[in-house]
Order: sequence, then C-alpha cells, then structure tokens
Amino acid sequence: MIRWLLWLLAGALLGGIVHLVAVLILPRTATQDAYSRLSPIAPVNAVAALPQPAPQSEVMPFMDPAFASAVCRYDLDSGPIKLTVPITPAYTSVSFYTRRGVAYYAINDRSAGRRQIELQLMTAVQRADLPEEEDVTAADRLIVE
Repeated sequence: MIRWLLWLLAGALLGGIVHLVAVLILPRTATQDAYSRLSPIAPVNAVAALPQPAPQSEVMPFMDPAFASAVCRYDLDSGPIKLTVPITPAYTSVSFYTRRGVAYYAINDRSAGRRQIELQLMTAVQRADLPEEEDVTAADRLIVE
C-alpha cells in the first residue's frame, strides 16, 4: 500500500513539474503573440487604429467591442518618442508593454489631471543625455523609461 502511495506522489510531483515548465516556456515559444499579430496592421513608430472586433475576426483575443483601440509598435533606437493623447469625455487610457507582453506603465484620463496626456518614452541612456532644465518641473514633463 505504501509503495502505491509513493508511486502516486512521485507521479503527481513529476506532473506538477512538467506542467510548471510548460506554462513558463509556452509564452516564449508561441508564434502568434501580440507583437506578431499587430505587425501587419501597425507600422513602427506610428499609431494605427485597430478595427472593431467581430466574432471570429478579432485581431487580439478578448477585445471589447465597446472600446475604440489603437496601437503603436515603437522602436527607441532612433530616439525618444513624444506622445500626446487628447482627453475625451469617454474613458481614455495609455499603456506600454514590452515585446513579450509585460505591461510596465499605464496612465488614464483621471490620473493625467489635464486636458491631454503628454509623455515622453525613452531608454535610460536617452534619459541620462537629457539636459537638466530648471524651468521644467516633473509635472510639466512626464518621462517614461
């Protein structure tokens, strides 16, 4: 009886390890990730509106038809990007993701506190090269690294 329990425990442990490894490796090996799905639609460093989702023809999974969405695939090798988004009476949000789909910054119309969202997206090296301007405060310039 104990031998069967040990075999069951070993099988469950091995199954758990295989499951964990598969869950961690699968996103890196997927060919139809968000970046590759958006490549034909959105040019680099230009904003492109996404088409309204319809059943069986949505660009990204689980898109909400109540929201208008736009996307910009960015490349910071040529320099920083300045982004200005007007605030509308409806909900407005801007979020940034890495190539692997990890969200690293988001702001919405309530957090902005102005009539538009203005920010600059740059690398840490580009941020270090910025001149220190005394008349520009942190509230006037939102910088995302």
